[in-house]
Formats: sequence, structure tokens, C-alpha cells
Amino acid sequence: MKSHLPNHPTQLYFIRHGEVEEKYHKVFGGSRIDMALSPLGQKQGEAVAAWLKDTKIDKIYASPMLRVGQTLAPLAKQRGLEPEMMPGLREIDFGDWTGHRWDEVQSIFGVSAFDWLEIIESNGIPNGESVEGIRSRVQECLIRIVNAHPHQKVAVFCHGGIIRVMIALLLEWPLARMAHFNIEYGSISAVEIQPEKKHAVEIELLNFQPPV
Repeated sequence: MKSHLPNHPTQLYFIRHGEVEEKYHKVFGGSRIDMALSPLGQKQGEAVAAWLKDTKIDKIYASPMLRVGQTLAPLAKQRGLEPEMMPGLREIDFGDWTGHRWDEVQSIFGVSAFDWLEIIESNGIPNGESVEGIRSRVQECLIRIVNAHPHQKVAVFCHGGIIRVMIALLLEWPLARMAHFNIEYGSISAVEIQPEKKHAVEIELLNFQPPV
């Protein structure tokens, strides 16, 4: 990934969508269920916009899924920015796990849902998206975003799984290692790319939830 990074600094704000409808709590929805936000999720979108109100944002990119669009709406309205939808930022396809609760995955598939990052990395979800496919589409989005915004600040609204993939790609870490970090609903993670430094990618903020 680092060989593809351009020779300029860029700051990326990775923002996970807000809390989803209650009937989808602890359910693997992925890219197959286009769920909406809960009332709290709507407030989390407003809290993100309020927290970023004094931060210059040059561009908004987003997953095309409903829960993401609803989350970014307050910031887009505040800035008068039209978000650019990127299909490659959609959530991971959880295959046969889709629609099942976390506790059901153990009883039906014989594995712990809490190990989902390791299972994805070994392509262990039946009929799920391959880890190669996920990395490829997310890396394509990352490279395009960074190349297009020298010395700028960009907001990327998407999903918890995709934020983990982006951070793993930038740090050149295995995806399973991202299990050490939580990416909560309505959270902001900030990454700065500074090619002139030995450590070109720096995590400035991780999983910060602005108060609602």
C-alpha cells in the first residue's frame, strides 16, 4: 500500500455510521441488508457534524448504503458539500451469516462471531466475500482518495469493517490484528499521511465518539 501513496500529506477522517435500527442490533447485516439508523444513530450523525464544525473538510466520500447516507447528511448540509458515493466502500458481504445474530453464528456455524476478522482473513464465512476482494476494492478507493487530495482534509463515511480494512492497509497489518480496536457507531478515527516521515502513516485519533 505504501508504494502507492503520493508524495504529499493528507488527513483522512474515517467515520462509522450511527447506530442502526434496534431490530438489527447484534445482527450481521453487511452489504446485503440496507438498514436505516435508529433515533440515536440520527443524533450521532448530528454529533459528528457538530464536533467537526471548526475543521476544514474539503471533500466527503461515502459508502452508498442508507445508514451511511443518513449519518453524513448533517455534515454535508452544514458544509454545502455533495458527497461522492464509492461502491467500493460498502460494508463487507457476510455471506450465509447475513441476518443472523452474533449468538446464532456459534450454534449454526460452529464458530465464534467474535473471531469474525480472523475468519474473514481465512475466507471462512460460507458464501462470504473473499478477503482478497475486500482488500482490493478498499485499496482502490483509498488510493483514489489520497491521490485526489494533496494537502487536504477528507471525510470518509462508511462501516466498521471497512474502517478496519483501511487502517490495516495503511499500516500494512493483517486484518485480524484489527480485532484489538473497537470502531463504535458514530465514531471518528483520524489518520494523517506524511510521506516525508519514516512512519508515513500516523493514527491521530481512534474510535472517538462525539458526545450526543
